[in-house]
Amino acid sequence: MLKTLYIVRHCKAVAQEPNAPLTSEGHFQAIALADLLFSCGIERVISSPFMRAYQSIAPLAERLSLSIEIDNRLTERVLCATPLDDWRERLAESFTNLDLYLDGGESSRDAMARGIAVIDEVLQQEASTIAIVTHGNLMALILKHFDDLIGYAEWEKLSNPDVYRVEFLKGAIHVERMICA
Repeated sequence: MLKTLYIVRHCKAVAQEPNAPLTSEGHFQAIALADLLFSCGIERVISSPFMRAYQSIAPLAERLSLSIEIDNRLTERVLCATPLDDWRERLAESFTNLDLYLDGGESSRDAMARGIAVIDEVLQQEASTIAIVTHGNLMALILKHFDDLIGYAEWEKLSNPDVYRVEFLKGAIHVERMICA
């Protein structure tokens, strides 16, 4: 059976905290995102609990008369509990060393595992077309699970919003970027 997932990175937000809302531009992006995905046959919407993710998909869910299911496993990955001056270098390293663990953070392998746990559950359920809304680093790690060539460079190219279509058919997996803002 064909299953299609739309992995969505949230629209532009005012900050990175869990309760940070979308910017005014982000709200317009959310409407454009709904326009893009409206005719894709989406049957379920699952989102990170962070406000920016929820607000990004709310216009689509409303148009489709779907509720937004919240899944805490879709929150952004924390690289380190304290700010790092060299955070980009450490993030790049975390794509090649999946077990890199920084103080108070989460390894890429652990973050990928929680994201993929959501995907695995969805693939076992009845709906065949699902939108999953998350954050840039976790999105890149989920995609890396399906295509090991995805790494820091691809994360760096992600936009707000961004959408990848991941299709599962008879054991084959096809990953395709749909948009970048």
